[in-house]
Amino acid sequence: MNRELPIGIFDSGVGGLTVYRALHAALPNEHFVYLGDTARIPYGTKSLATVERYAVENSRFLDTRGIKLLVVACNTASALALPAIRKCVGVDVIGVIEPGANAAVAATTKGRIGVIATEATVQSGAYSKAIARLDKNAQVIETACPLFVSLAEEGWADSDEARSIAAKYLKDIKQSDVDTLVLGCTHYPILRSVIQETLGKEVRLIDSGEATALYVVTMLETKDLARRDGGEAAGVARERRLCDDLDHFYVTDAAARFARVAERFLGSAPSSLEAVEIWGQDELCAK
Repeated sequence: MNRELPIGIFDSGVGGLTVYRALHAALPNEHFVYLGDTARIPYGTKSLATVERYAVENSRFLDTRGIKLLVVACNTASALALPAIRKCVGVDVIGVIEPGANAAVAATTKGRIGVIATEATVQSGAYSKAIARLDKNAQVIETACPLFVSLAEEGWADSDEARSIAAKYLKDIKQSDVDTLVLGCTHYPILRSVIQETLGKEVRLIDSGEATALYVVTMLETKDLARRDGGEAAGVARERRLCDDLDHFYVTDAAARFARVAERFLGSAPSSLEAVEIWGQDELCAK
């Protein structure tokens, strides 16, 4: 495998940009190619079969573009579709559930862990199962927080509305006396300050994207796939910024909105952004 190839990332939309940000910070020499399936968002309310089909199509699209590793930034797809994805691509696949669960178990001191995520992720019990495999005595309290997505994308993360909604969503988790909370949706780190304020500073928040980035660092080093010294042809590494022209972004719809939200999330819009159609990639797998 060529270490100069980029790392592929996909999400159902813009939320996975928080995972891209974490990967970019942890791996400044790497290049990335990102796919946001903005035409079919949200995944969190869709069936298992539908999520699997979308996830396989996204993965096949990125695989055919030439990547050395695939990160499934979407928590819902990580919870429901990893086995299907791994059957259909020729690279290692990393989801965000296992790294987030590992980080939560390592962080908790009381064995009481909260998880906030989409409806589909909560219903799948993916985080509870992953945590139980690591610590069978851990107690896990899961809550769906669907409105957090809209608050993040509309730029209302630090609003009175966000505080009011957070208080309602997190009431049961707060009363359960958790000491660790997993942000089990890629949008939720945007509301980190409000969530922390609602639960109190004694509760440790786990960003699954940051945990996944650390996992990717280890995997690249273990498999000798890490890009060296920036990998520039002239031998001179250039200073990297988020969304620069070394990283390529694809969306399946609403490119202008994606660029606006990306600038809100990351401080800059993608230099290289392309709208594409990916339907039928799952048929390639079937063949």
